[in-house]
Amino acid sequence: MSSNPIVLVKDVYKSYRYGRGYVRALRGVSLEVGRGEIACLVGPSGSGKTTLLNIVAGIDFPDSGEVVVDGVNVSKLRGRELAQYRLRKVGYVFQFFNLIPALTVWENVELPLALAGVGKEERARTVEYLLEVVGVRHLASRTPDSLSGGEQQRVAIARALANKPAVVLMDEPSANIDVENTVKIMELVARLSKELGQSFIIATHDYIVARSCTVSYKMRDGVVIARFTGPDVSKALL
Repeated sequence: MSSNPIVLVKDVYKSYRYGRGYVRALRGVSLEVGRGEIACLVGPSGSGKTTLLNIVAGIDFPDSGEVVVDGVNVSKLRGRELAQYRLRKVGYVFQFFNLIPALTVWENVELPLALAGVGKEERARTVEYLLEVVGVRHLASRTPDSLSGGEQQRVAIARALANKPAVVLMDEPSANIDVENTVKIMELVARLSKELGQSFIIATHDYIVARSCTVSYKMRDGVVIARFTGPDVSKALL
């Protein structure tokens, strides 16, 4: 376990109203992610993976417990502070990418920088650098509908990295791309982790994704039931 985790989740509970009752999505989840780690959340549908990602992202809120990201207690944020947290501290690569159809690749990656008030020249330098890093600089003027799934995934990763977040969240990154592109995306994630010290939390049920992680948390029915590291990391899928 890390002595100074970039993400700390402590005893988090979350329930949703369902009809006249409640569904308990998370039941006392605790975990931590160190700087530069690639952490996987592994488990079947309904195990709480996406709920946990959304709580770390500040999109949803726990009923109790704490989530601390880069020293910020996300559980206590509201209003403008929460908006700034979402913009600057976390990057989110959604399952269906969520790129803006009317914008070019360049403009999609530039948008979070513009929202953060970054100047035009610095925006241009950052966008060019990120597109080069993820290997889609040649697609800068294209729109998302002209890209393959793997290309859209790379653009989404570049956008997620734009404001140098403490952690990048990825929800089922292999769901809408083929095996070859899954391998390439995870090679990219590993390189970003090593070269930039970028931390990732990835929800998955894919062996290719899980074996590329440095730590994995096996979830079931809203609970973390096991933690694996090193050569055992893919055992979370068993």
